[in-house]
Amino acid sequence: MSSTNFAAAQKRVLERRRMREAEARARAAEQQRASPISPQTVERLPYPLNRLPGSGWALWNTVKGRGGTRPAFRVGQVDAELLDEELVGLLKGQVGDAFKYFGPQMREDWSHEILFALRAILFKLSIWDHNASYGAALQGLRYTDSRSAGAVQSPPTKWQKTMYGLLTVGGRYAWDKWESWLIGQEGGYDEPSQEVRMFSRLTDLVSTTHSIAAFASFLVFLVNGRYRTLVDRVLRIRLTPPSAQASREVSFEYLNRQLVWHAFTEFLLFLLPLVGIGRWRRWIARAWRKTVNALKPSGDEEESTEKQGELAFLPERTCAICYRDQNPSSTTESDVLAASASAGGIAGSAQTDITNPYEAVPCGCIYCFVCIVQKVEGEEGQGWVCLRCGEIVKKCQPWNGDVLEEARSHPGTGKIVGFAMDEEQTSKEDDEDHQIPEESSPLQEISADEALQHSNHWSTEEKDSEYTNRDAIEDDSGFSEDHSEHF
Repeated sequence: MSSTNFAAAQKRVLERRRMREAEARARAAEQQRASPISPQTVERLPYPLNRLPGSGWALWNTVKGRGGTRPAFRVGQVDAELLDEELVGLLKGQVGDAFKYFGPQMREDWSHEILFALRAILFKLSIWDHNASYGAALQGLRYTDSRSAGAVQSPPTKWQKTMYGLLTVGGRYAWDKWESWLIGQEGGYDEPSQEVRMFSRLTDLVSTTHSIAAFASFLVFLVNGRYRTLVDRVLRIRLTPPSAQASREVSFEYLNRQLVWHAFTEFLLFLLPLVGIGRWRRWIARAWRKTVNALKPSGDEEESTEKQGELAFLPERTCAICYRDQNPSSTTESDVLAASASAGGIAGSAQTDITNPYEAVPCGCIYCFVCIVQKVEGEEGQGWVCLRCGEIVKKCQPWNGDVLEEARSHPGTGKIVGFAMDEEQTSKEDDEDHQIPEESSPLQEISADEALQHSNHWSTEEKDSEYTNRDAIEDDSGFSEDHSEHF
């Protein structure tokens, strides 16, 4: 832009400013003429009412008019304060999570010091260095010195920023520590002393006075939009846009993005249970396992052909599911050996021992009843991969390995039948036995000897019975012959 065009632009800006000032004066004069209450009318009132200050009527006319309040980004200033408090709360939560491993009471004991350090760091990096807090920078505002009457807004002086830091950072810390000390003195078992009671009453009075003053200052801020807080009003610093051409339009970019992501997450939370993400996850895991097994070299001699699970090295008394739940990071044999070495050479603990053993079908690996039932039911009929052998388990049954069943003998007739063998046949069988020797156990030899003894015994008894029968028959025949001769 050339110098001539720049000078013409400056003239146009000044002309517009004079026109706006003239319109404002004309509007104020018209409102004063149209007002039903004029200064002459007020002078004719009785004594208490005719002494009303002219500034009060000027304030009334200013507020009543259309441009009376002259708002200067009041919403932006309030939002900036809220954003600053949210930032402090967010940082406090993060620091508290970082310090929780140093002790359970550390966050409560050092909460005031943590807030003091966070506010001091934020004040140094924002207001002291850039004349604007993080919330004000997001709203396009910065602190200026309202005491300067020039056309160009000047930044606050170092004295103002120093006092602002002492009041907002150091003052809050001192007040919080003072209230904490009073609560500790009054909350003990002993009755508080007279001095503590007096300090407590003074503290309540000061707190109430500050709240009333802050409320009145905020009401005035809603009217003119100049000083957001009581500290800003005391130090004469205010939040203003860096340029007179700042746009008052509110950008809904972040709001639209948040609404889109919120709707998307709600849709996913509704859709994922219907799709069955667990089934897809298991299918992908199995496909990946098959792909890895297919890519492995087939000629690897060191690779074992038997299927083994990831926790096949655990002892039999340990439930692999319980061990995995309690030790999610120790999934390799080296990790387990290192942990067992630190525990005295024992892998697992009493909490991982098998309770109410059930065996998986068809592999037969033993797990706790509750553990294996939860795993099998969670797979919804697709089968669960055994942690010990890698087999697909779809059902389970009670383990009967510790049940001792008594062997029942089959009922017999109680008779023992023996056979008498001829000497020739026995000699032939003895020759055959000598030709074809067979190995027999001592139990079989004993049973064979007992059977042979029983057979010999019963053969002798049968011979005696035969001889007796023959004698009886001969006696009967002789008796019959004698009777025949007699007749």
